[in-house]
Amino acid sequence: MPMLKTGITLALALAATSALAQPAQLSPQKAELRELFKEMIETDTSITTGSCTLAAERVAARMKAAGFKDDQLTLFADPAHPKEGGLVAVLPGSSKTLKPLLLIAHIDVVAAKRADWERDPYTLIDEDGYFYGRGTSDTKGLAAIWTDILVQHAKAGTRAKRTLKMALTCGEETNGAFNGAEWLAANKRELIDAEFALNEGGGGGTNGKAVAAGGKVVEQAIQVGEKTFANYQLEARNPGGHSSVPRPDNAIYQLAGALKKIEAHSFPLEFTDTTRTYFKVAGAGRGDAVGKAMVALADNPADKAAEAVVNAEPFLHSNLRTTCVATMLDAGHARNALPQRAQANVNCRIFPGHSVEAIRQELSAIIGDPGVTVTALAPLRPSPPNPPLDPKVVEPARKLVAKYFPGVPLVPVMANGYTDATFLGAVGIPTYGVPGMWGDSDGNGVHGLNERLEVAALYTGRDFLGELVAAYAGK
Repeated sequence: MPMLKTGITLALALAATSALAQPAQLSPQKAELRELFKEMIETDTSITTGSCTLAAERVAARMKAAGFKDDQLTLFADPAHPKEGGLVAVLPGSSKTLKPLLLIAHIDVVAAKRADWERDPYTLIDEDGYFYGRGTSDTKGLAAIWTDILVQHAKAGTRAKRTLKMALTCGEETNGAFNGAEWLAANKRELIDAEFALNEGGGGGTNGKAVAAGGKVVEQAIQVGEKTFANYQLEARNPGGHSSVPRPDNAIYQLAGALKKIEAHSFPLEFTDTTRTYFKVAGAGRGDAVGKAMVALADNPADKAAEAVVNAEPFLHSNLRTTCVATMLDAGHARNALPQRAQANVNCRIFPGHSVEAIRQELSAIIGDPGVTVTALAPLRPSPPNPPLDPKVVEPARKLVAKYFPGVPLVPVMANGYTDATFLGAVGIPTYGVPGMWGDSDGNGVHGLNERLEVAALYTGRDFLGELVAAYAGK
């Protein structure tokens, strides 16, 4: 079981001052945010060469220096995974009746090789209006903002009505690794108890590479729900034999037939309150044929002509249904032998309301061949319901989007992927992906090369999210 260190004296020294000079125009608070962000980026937290535990300890040291007490900081780590620890910080509120607000971000990152990058991935580089570095967008920018909000509250001695909690966790980027959010939900539910939580998954899109270079934020999204992630192993077996004497029950052909049936299958169209609203609002804002089809489909899900138009865009097609796709193959044991075994991995992103087991059964029915087994692979993710489109969550965000991004709509979205919100939702903590920051249409190198975050997105996002947290928590 993970070992908790509550009330511990944090002896770690704060990181050294940045070797890069601070931009002269930054306020002291934003300069402090930049230093925190730099320290986070330059602490490698990949599962291969890094340590989330070290990153969490460094953040805790900063928070202690800002006035947090030992009993308000909980560091945790699993003895079997000592480098995959995390931190929970609690800043008590004044209300005895309002439930807490939880701020969550994962601090682990996808591994990055220096030889592949134009710049050192574990050095924060400020260049041409962007911060470059692994984790800048996913999601150390958000983690730095949450930390800074709590630090500034502690330094000023201000108290919100709601208790503010923050969980920085590891394991989101590596399927099957120790996951801090999952562990907290299962073992320390009371530590992270909250009326609702704020997480990654929302944010804005632009019509150009950078707002600073003439682009414009054209949309802000609040994530309200996501799909369930599941892998299934398909397997065909037989005795095999010599390749000079082919037999009719070839395991590779049998598996290929099963995969072709999955390829040809389209799961039925479905809507949630979130996706129906998204199709109406985002569709109305597009002004093209796809936009008109989105609105028509939201009004009448049986409109096959509209569905055909919408399905041409992969994101929209996937946003309407469960999707399953083959991602890996493994078959045979020798070049001159008939295969005794053929396996494939099928990755499914499951629409809310369906369990992992229900989709496993559906895949078996689609294949229709008892000689091909379908097995759900661990780790098995929960299938929580989508959080509600709650006005007390959506409307404060909508007002702030109008303030910071005049004329830009706030659109509720359901993610086709999944985040740590899966584990919180499964234990009754509705979790929303926040707007406020933004990214470019090319994905900003997330999970790839030369990951970046626009400098203005970090600082504007900090101001936006500081006001959003204040609106939810009460002054």
